[in-house]
This record gives sequence, structure tokens and C-alpha cells, in this order.
Amino acid sequence: MKRGNDFRSRNHPAYWAFLVHRISGLVLGLFLPVHFWALSRAIHGQAALDGFLKLTDNALFKFSEWGVVVLLSLHMMGGIRLLLIEFGGQPGLRKNWIAGAGGFGIAVGLAFALALIG
Repeated sequence: MKRGNDFRSRNHPAYWAFLVHRISGLVLGLFLPVHFWALSRAIHGQAALDGFLKLTDNALFKFSEWGVVVLLSLHMMGGIRLLLIEFGGQPGLRKNWIAGAGGFGIAVGLAFALALIG
């Protein structure tokens, strides 16, 4: 008997870890061209770089920067979690690693937010 698309599986923490890992990877992949473009401003001279840096000194860019740091930490911990599942051989620790990855992402985000404020 085929179960089909069972919505009960979406309540499992592993599904949410999967979703966060995939979405964070996509957003980080979309961020990279923008980041490389911003770095290329330095090639076009000091005036171009200074103009871009002046633009980035507002709350929207600071919030976006914070979001990228949080997504990067969540994606990194999700990748480490997957490596531990693949090579660790301890299936009972999967939910603990999901909670640890989420906690690490939140801690990094809070630390970065404090650095932005202070």
C-alpha cells in the first residue's frame, strides 16, 4: 500500500531541519552574486566602494546582514548534522542534533545582533 503525500511527516523535526537546510542553501546561493558584485565595487575605485559602503549604512542592510549570518550558521550546522547522520552511526541523536543546530543558529544570530548594536 502506497502512502502517498502524507502530511503527518511534516510535523517531524527532521522535515523542518531538511527544509531549513534547503531554503538557507538557496538563499545563500542567491546572495553570492550580490556579494561578488559588492566586492567588485573596490575594483572600480575608491569612490565607487565608498558610495556603496555609504548605501549599506542603514537599518535594512544591517538586518539583511544579520539574516545572512543566521542562515549561514543554520546551513553550516545542518550540513554538519547530515555528515554526522551519514558517518556517525548513532540514530538516536538525530533530534538532539536538530535542536543543537537550531540553538547554534540562534546563538550566532544573537551574538551578531549584539555586535551590530554595540
